[in-house]
Amino acid sequence: MKTPNIELNNSTILVTGSAGFIGSYLVKRLLKNYPAAKIIGVDNMNDYYDVSLKESRLNELRELSSNNQFVFYKESIADKVFIGELFSEYNFDIVVNLAAQAGVRYSITNPDVYIESNIIGFYNILEACRHSYDDGKQGIQHLVYASSSSVYGNNEKNPYSTDDKVDNPISLYAATKKSDELLAHAYSKLYNIPSTGLRFFTVYGPAGRPDMAYFGFTNKLVKGEKIQIFNYGKCKRDFTYIDDIIEVVIRVMQCAPEKVLGDDGLPIPPYLIYNIGNNQPENLLDFVNILQEELLKAGVLTDNYDFESHKELVPMQPGDVIVTNADVSVLEQDFGFRPSTTLRQGLRLFAQWYSKYFSTKKNF
Repeated sequence: MKTPNIELNNSTILVTGSAGFIGSYLVKRLLKNYPAAKIIGVDNMNDYYDVSLKESRLNELRELSSNNQFVFYKESIADKVFIGELFSEYNFDIVVNLAAQAGVRYSITNPDVYIESNIIGFYNILEACRHSYDDGKQGIQHLVYASSSSVYGNNEKNPYSTDDKVDNPISLYAATKKSDELLAHAYSKLYNIPSTGLRFFTVYGPAGRPDMAYFGFTNKLVKGEKIQIFNYGKCKRDFTYIDDIIEVVIRVMQCAPEKVLGDDGLPIPPYLIYNIGNNQPENLLDFVNILQEELLKAGVLTDNYDFESHKELVPMQPGDVIVTNADVSVLEQDFGFRPSTTLRQGLRLFAQWYSKYFSTKKNF
C-alpha cells in the first residue's frame, strides 16, 4: 500500500475539463471533502455534446463552492499564453488534466480537434508544469492525467495489463492518448515531474456523456428511434461507474511517485500508469437488456415499450475494439481499492437521474 505524501486539504489544485463528466464529479468530491483546498477549473465548453449539460454540472459546482473555493475559466488548454498566465497566477500543487477531445468515431471525421486538445493542449500543460520549478520554486507536486483503455487497441491478451505493449493504436483518439503517455514520460524523466496516467475503461453514470452508448441508446429509445448494437452484440466492455473512478483519482492524487536518482545521478522518471476498470467485461446485449429493465423501473419508458423493434444488430465500426478488460491488480495492491459497482447498480442510478433531469424538458 502506498502512503499518501500530499495533503489535498491545503493544496491548490487545477482540474482541466472541469465541466466534463469526470472533471465535474472530481471537483464536486473535492469541494465536499476538502474545504480548505483551492480548486481552479478550466473548460472550453465546446459543443461536442449538449452544452446545457455542461452548464448544469457547472451550476451544481458553483452552488457547492463557498468563499470562492472554486474558480472557473472558460478557456482552452490549447491556448499556451492563457495556460502560462494561469500557472503564474496560481502556484498549483496538483494538476489533474482531464481536458481532452473524447470519442473514437468522432476522431475519424474531426481529427483536427484531437491534435489541438489532446496533443497541443497536453504539451502546454507539461511545459507549464516544467516551468513551475523555475527560480527554485517548489512547483508541481503531482501531475495526474487521463489516458484511455483505447491505447490497448486490439490487444488479444486479456485482461489488459499496463505491462502490455501498446504500440498499435487503431484510432486517432487512441494514438493521441498513447502520445500523451509518451510525452508525460519524457517530461517526467527530463524535469523530474511526478506524473501518473490513468487508463479509464468505459466510464458511465448520471450526468455522463451523451455520446456514450448507455446515454445515446436511452435518448434514441425515448424518441422511438432504433439503437445500433455493433459487432452484432458480440463486443464486451469493462464498464466502470463514475464514483469508483473518482475514488481512485482522489487516492492517486495524494500519492505522487517518489523522486529517486539513478546510478547515473539522473532522475529515474517518477512516472506511473494505472488501469481503472471493473475487471468484469459485460456483453453488449446483456448491457442493453439491463439498461432497458432499469429504464422501465425509472419510468423513462412505458411498460408496453417494444424493445425488439428498436434494436438493430450491425457490423463492427472502424476504430472499435471487440473486448476491453482491465487488469487492476496493481491498482488494488497500491491503493487497497478496486472498482466494484455492478452494471445494474450503475445503470439504475443513471436511469433515475435521467428521469429526473429530463422531466423538466419539453421534449421528454
